[in-house]
Amino acid sequence: MSARILDGRALAQALRHELAAQIAELHERIDRAPVIAVVQVGEDPAATRYVRSIDRLSQSLGAACRTIILPDVVTQAELEATVSRLSADDRVDGILLQLPLPAGLSLDGVLSRLVPEKDLDGIHPINAGLLAQGRPVLIPNTPAGGMELLRRYEIEVRGKRAAVVGRSAIVGRPMALLLLQADATVTICHSRTSDLGAVLRECDIIVAAAGRPQLITAEMIKPGATIIDFGTNVLADGSMVGDVDFAAVVEVAGAITPVPGGTGPVTNVMLIQNLIKATRSRLGI
Repeated sequence: MSARILDGRALAQALRHELAAQIAELHERIDRAPVIAVVQVGEDPAATRYVRSIDRLSQSLGAACRTIILPDVVTQAELEATVSRLSADDRVDGILLQLPLPAGLSLDGVLSRLVPEKDLDGIHPINAGLLAQGRPVLIPNTPAGGMELLRRYEIEVRGKRAAVVGRSAIVGRPMALLLLQADATVTICHSRTSDLGAVLRECDIIVAAAGRPQLITAEMIKPGATIIDFGTNVLADGSMVGDVDFAAVVEVAGAITPVPGGTGPVTNVMLIQNLIKATRSRLGI
Protein backbone atom coordinates (compact mmCIF):
# COMPACT_ATOMS: atom_id res chain seq x y z
CA MET A 1 0.00 0.00 0.00
CA SER A 2 1.32 3.45 -0.90
CA ALA A 3 2.10 5.94 1.86
CA ARG A 4 -0.11 8.87 2.73
CA ILE A 5 1.21 11.99 0.99
CA LEU A 6 1.89 14.92 3.31
CA ASP A 7 0.86 17.71 0.95
CA GLY A 8 2.85 20.85 1.74
CA ARG A 9 1.08 22.95 -0.86
CA ALA A 10 -2.32 22.31 0.69
CA LEU A 11 -1.02 23.03 4.19
CA ALA A 12 0.70 26.21 3.03
CA GLN A 13 -2.57 27.44 1.55
CA ALA A 14 -4.40 26.85 4.82
CA LEU A 15 -1.64 28.62 6.75
CA ARG A 16 -1.79 31.60 4.40
CA HIS A 17 -5.44 32.21 5.31
CA GLU A 18 -4.59 32.05 9.03
CA LEU A 19 -1.58 34.35 8.74
CA ALA A 20 -3.40 36.88 6.56
CA ALA A 21 -6.00 37.25 9.31
CA GLN A 22 -3.27 37.73 11.93
CA ILE A 23 -1.52 40.35 9.80
CA ALA A 24 -4.79 42.21 9.28
CA GLU A 25 -5.26 42.32 13.05
CA LEU A 26 -1.69 43.56 13.51
CA HIS A 27 -2.25 46.25 10.88
CA GLU A 28 -5.19 47.59 12.84
CA ARG A 29 -3.27 47.64 16.12
CA ILE A 30 -0.05 49.30 14.86
CA ASP A 31 -1.59 51.28 11.99
CA ARG A 32 0.80 49.84 9.39
CA ALA A 33 1.78 46.56 7.80
CA PRO A 34 4.59 44.55 9.43
CA VAL A 35 7.80 44.98 7.42
CA ILE A 36 10.37 42.37 6.44
CA ALA A 37 13.75 43.46 5.05
CA VAL A 38 15.52 40.97 2.80
CA VAL A 39 19.27 41.42 2.28
CA GLN A 40 20.70 39.81 -0.85
CA VAL A 41 24.34 39.97 -1.93
CA GLY A 42 24.87 39.68 -5.68
CA GLU A 43 22.28 38.76 -8.27
CA ASP A 44 22.40 34.98 -8.46
CA PRO A 45 19.30 34.00 -10.50
CA ALA A 46 18.12 31.35 -8.03
CA ALA A 47 18.54 33.73 -5.08
CA THR A 48 16.74 36.48 -6.97
CA ARG A 49 13.80 34.16 -7.73
CA TYR A 50 13.57 33.20 -4.08
CA VAL A 51 13.65 36.80 -2.89
CA ARG A 52 10.94 37.72 -5.36
CA SER A 53 8.80 34.84 -4.11
CA ILE A 54 9.15 36.19 -0.55
CA ASP A 55 8.12 39.63 -1.79
CA ARG A 56 5.04 38.24 -3.54
CA LEU A 57 4.07 36.10 -0.55
CA SER A 58 4.47 38.99 1.89
CA GLN A 59 2.33 41.32 -0.19
CA SER A 60 -0.35 38.68 -0.77
CA LEU A 61 -0.74 38.31 3.00
CA GLY A 62 -0.76 42.03 3.74
CA ALA A 63 2.84 42.41 4.93
CA ALA A 64 5.44 44.71 3.36
CA CYS A 65 8.79 43.55 1.98
CA ARG A 66 11.83 45.79 1.55
CA THR A 67 14.54 44.22 -0.61
CA ILE A 68 18.14 45.42 -0.34
CA ILE A 69 20.39 44.05 -3.10
CA LEU A 70 24.09 44.66 -2.54
CA PRO A 71 26.76 44.12 -5.21
CA ASP A 72 28.72 40.89 -5.05
CA VAL A 73 31.86 42.99 -4.46
CA VAL A 74 30.43 44.41 -1.21
CA THR A 75 32.91 44.45 1.65
CA GLN A 76 32.35 42.80 5.01
CA ALA A 77 32.18 46.22 6.65
CA GLU A 78 29.56 47.47 4.18
CA LEU A 79 27.41 44.38 4.63
CA GLU A 80 27.62 44.61 8.41
CA ALA A 81 26.76 48.31 8.28
CA THR A 82 23.66 47.53 6.22
CA VAL A 83 22.47 44.94 8.74
CA SER A 84 23.23 47.32 11.61
CA ARG A 85 21.07 50.04 10.02
CA LEU A 86 18.18 47.63 9.53
CA SER A 87 18.53 46.33 13.08
CA ALA A 88 18.24 49.88 14.41
CA ASP A 89 15.39 50.89 12.08
CA ASP A 90 12.14 50.84 14.05
CA ARG A 91 10.21 50.65 10.77
CA VAL A 92 11.67 47.18 10.10
CA ASP A 93 10.17 44.30 12.08
CA GLY A 94 12.18 41.39 10.72
CA ILE A 95 15.35 40.77 8.71
CA LEU A 96 16.14 37.88 6.36
CA LEU A 97 19.67 37.28 5.09
CA GLN A 98 19.75 35.49 1.75
CA LEU A 99 22.18 32.61 2.31
CA PRO A 100 24.73 31.39 1.57
CA LEU A 101 26.82 34.55 1.42
CA PRO A 102 29.45 34.77 -1.33
CA ALA A 103 32.94 33.51 -0.55
CA GLY A 104 34.98 35.91 1.52
CA LEU A 105 32.09 37.21 3.60
CA SER A 106 31.68 36.08 7.22
CA LEU A 107 28.20 35.10 8.37
CA ASP A 108 29.34 35.26 11.99
CA GLY A 109 30.35 38.87 11.51
CA VAL A 110 26.99 39.75 9.99
CA LEU A 111 25.07 37.95 12.74
CA SER A 112 26.96 40.02 15.32
CA ARG A 113 25.20 43.07 13.84
CA LEU A 114 21.75 41.47 13.69
CA VAL A 115 19.50 41.95 16.70
CA PRO A 116 18.10 38.51 17.59
CA GLU A 117 14.51 39.75 17.91
CA LYS A 118 14.52 40.56 14.16
CA ASP A 119 16.24 37.31 13.08
CA LEU A 120 13.55 35.72 10.91
CA ASP A 121 15.74 32.72 10.02
CA GLY A 122 16.31 31.86 13.68
CA ILE A 123 20.07 31.52 13.12
CA HIS A 124 21.41 34.13 15.54
CA PRO A 125 23.41 32.44 18.35
CA ILE A 126 20.92 33.72 20.94
CA ASN A 127 17.94 32.21 19.10
CA ALA A 128 19.87 28.97 18.55
CA GLY A 129 20.73 28.89 22.25
CA LEU A 130 17.15 29.49 23.33
CA LEU A 131 16.03 26.63 21.09
CA ALA A 132 18.68 24.35 22.60
CA GLN A 133 17.41 25.25 26.08
CA GLY A 134 13.83 24.40 25.13
CA ARG A 135 12.75 28.06 25.07
CA PRO A 136 12.35 28.68 21.33
CA VAL A 137 11.36 32.14 20.11
CA LEU A 138 12.22 32.49 16.42
CA ILE A 139 12.80 29.01 14.98
CA PRO A 140 14.55 28.29 11.65
CA ASN A 141 11.78 28.17 9.06
CA THR A 142 12.57 24.86 7.39
CA PRO A 143 12.47 22.66 10.52
CA ALA A 144 9.52 24.70 11.84
CA GLY A 145 7.68 23.77 8.66
CA GLY A 146 8.56 20.11 9.11
CA MET A 147 7.10 20.12 12.61
CA GLU A 148 4.00 21.91 11.33
CA LEU A 149 3.46 19.14 8.78
CA LEU A 150 3.69 16.53 11.54
CA ARG A 151 1.21 18.46 13.70
CA ARG A 152 -1.34 19.25 11.01
CA TYR A 153 -1.34 15.69 9.66
CA GLU A 154 -1.62 14.37 13.23
CA ILE A 155 1.53 12.27 13.11
CA GLU A 156 2.25 11.10 16.65
CA VAL A 157 5.72 12.18 17.80
CA ARG A 158 5.65 11.60 21.55
CA GLY A 159 7.44 8.41 22.49
CA LYS A 160 8.50 7.64 18.91
CA ARG A 161 12.02 6.94 17.72
CA ALA A 162 13.19 9.53 15.22
CA ALA A 163 16.32 9.95 13.13
CA VAL A 164 17.53 13.16 11.50
CA VAL A 165 19.94 12.58 8.62
CA GLY A 166 22.03 15.75 8.42
CA ARG A 167 23.47 18.02 11.10
CA SER A 168 23.45 21.53 9.61
CA ALA A 169 22.90 24.44 11.98
CA ILE A 170 19.89 25.64 9.98
CA VAL A 171 17.98 22.39 9.39
CA GLY A 172 19.30 19.16 10.90
CA ARG A 173 20.26 20.22 14.41
CA PRO A 174 17.24 22.45 15.08
CA MET A 175 14.91 19.77 13.71
CA ALA A 176 16.44 17.25 16.12
CA LEU A 177 15.91 19.67 19.02
CA LEU A 178 12.28 20.29 18.02
CA LEU A 179 11.60 16.55 17.84
CA LEU A 180 13.26 16.09 21.22
CA GLN A 181 11.07 18.84 22.69
CA ALA A 182 8.06 16.98 21.29
CA ASP A 183 9.15 13.96 23.36
CA ALA A 184 10.64 11.83 20.58
CA THR A 185 13.79 9.81 21.14
CA VAL A 186 16.17 11.31 18.58
CA THR A 187 19.29 10.11 16.76
CA ILE A 188 21.29 12.50 14.57
CA CYS A 189 22.95 10.78 11.61
CA HIS A 190 25.58 12.20 9.27
CA SER A 191 28.31 11.29 6.80
CA ARG A 192 30.29 9.47 9.50
CA THR A 193 27.39 7.33 10.70
CA SER A 194 28.17 3.63 10.33
CA ASP A 195 25.48 1.51 8.63
CA LEU A 196 22.91 4.25 8.17
CA GLY A 197 20.26 1.74 7.12
CA ALA A 198 20.55 -0.18 10.40
CA VAL A 199 19.87 3.02 12.34
CA LEU A 200 16.97 4.15 10.17
CA ARG A 201 15.21 0.78 10.18
CA GLU A 202 14.62 1.20 13.92
CA CYS A 203 12.90 4.57 13.55
CA ASP A 204 9.25 5.59 13.30
CA ILE A 205 10.10 9.06 11.94
CA ILE A 206 12.92 9.81 9.50
CA VAL A 207 13.94 13.35 8.58
CA ALA A 208 16.17 13.68 5.52
CA ALA A 209 18.31 16.83 5.44
CA ALA A 210 21.61 15.66 4.00
CA GLY A 211 21.58 17.33 0.59
CA ARG A 212 22.37 14.06 -1.22
CA PRO A 213 19.91 12.95 -3.91
CA GLN A 214 18.02 9.74 -3.14
CA LEU A 215 20.41 8.80 -0.34
CA ILE A 216 17.69 7.01 1.62
CA THR A 217 16.33 3.89 -0.07
CA ALA A 218 13.35 1.64 0.60
CA GLU A 219 15.59 -0.98 2.21
CA MET A 220 16.49 1.54 4.93
CA ILE A 221 12.88 2.22 5.93
CA LYS A 222 10.84 0.59 8.66
CA PRO A 223 7.42 -0.30 7.19
CA GLY A 224 4.91 2.38 8.14
CA ALA A 225 7.49 5.02 9.08
CA THR A 226 6.87 8.73 8.48
CA ILE A 227 9.34 10.44 6.14
CA ILE A 228 10.00 14.20 6.14
CA ASP A 229 12.25 15.00 3.17
CA PHE A 230 13.92 18.42 3.17
CA GLY A 231 16.15 17.56 0.20
CA THR A 232 16.04 19.82 -2.87
CA ASN A 233 18.53 18.35 -5.32
CA VAL A 234 18.48 19.38 -8.99
CA LEU A 235 19.59 16.60 -11.36
CA ALA A 236 21.38 16.99 -14.68
CA ASP A 237 18.08 16.82 -16.58
CA GLY A 238 16.70 19.73 -14.53
CA SER A 239 14.34 17.65 -12.40
CA MET A 240 14.24 18.06 -8.63
CA VAL A 241 14.45 15.14 -6.22
CA GLY A 242 14.75 14.83 -2.48
CA ASP A 243 17.21 12.97 -0.30
CA VAL A 244 14.79 10.03 -0.35
CA ASP A 245 14.16 7.63 -3.23
CA PHE A 246 10.50 8.63 -3.33
CA ALA A 247 9.25 6.15 -5.93
CA ALA A 248 10.48 3.17 -3.91
CA VAL A 249 10.03 4.51 -0.37
CA VAL A 250 6.41 5.55 -0.96
CA GLU A 251 5.55 1.84 -1.17
CA VAL A 252 7.04 1.13 2.27
CA ALA A 253 6.46 4.23 4.37
CA GLY A 254 3.24 5.14 6.16
CA ALA A 255 3.46 8.85 5.30
CA ILE A 256 5.89 10.90 3.22
CA THR A 257 6.47 14.41 1.94
CA PRO A 258 6.95 14.66 -1.85
CA VAL A 259 9.67 16.69 -3.56
CA PRO A 260 8.69 19.15 -4.82
CA GLY A 261 5.45 20.07 -3.06
CA GLY A 262 6.24 18.84 0.45
CA THR A 263 8.32 20.81 2.93
CA GLY A 264 9.25 23.63 0.55
CA PRO A 265 5.91 25.47 0.34
CA VAL A 266 5.54 25.38 4.13
CA THR A 267 9.02 26.82 4.75
CA ASN A 268 8.23 30.19 3.18
CA VAL A 269 4.96 30.51 5.08
CA MET A 270 6.77 29.85 8.36
CA LEU A 271 8.96 32.85 7.56
CA ILE A 272 5.86 35.04 7.65
CA GLN A 273 4.82 33.40 10.92
CA ASN A 274 8.19 34.43 12.35
CA LEU A 275 7.61 37.98 11.06
CA ILE A 276 4.33 38.12 13.00
CA LYS A 277 6.02 36.76 16.13
CA ALA A 278 8.88 39.26 15.80
CA THR A 279 6.51 42.20 15.32
CA ARG A 280 4.38 41.26 18.31
CA SER A 281 7.39 40.67 20.53
CA ARG A 282 9.17 43.90 19.59
CA LEU A 283 6.07 46.02 20.06
CA GLY A 284 4.84 44.18 23.13
CA ILE A 285 1.45 43.20 21.72
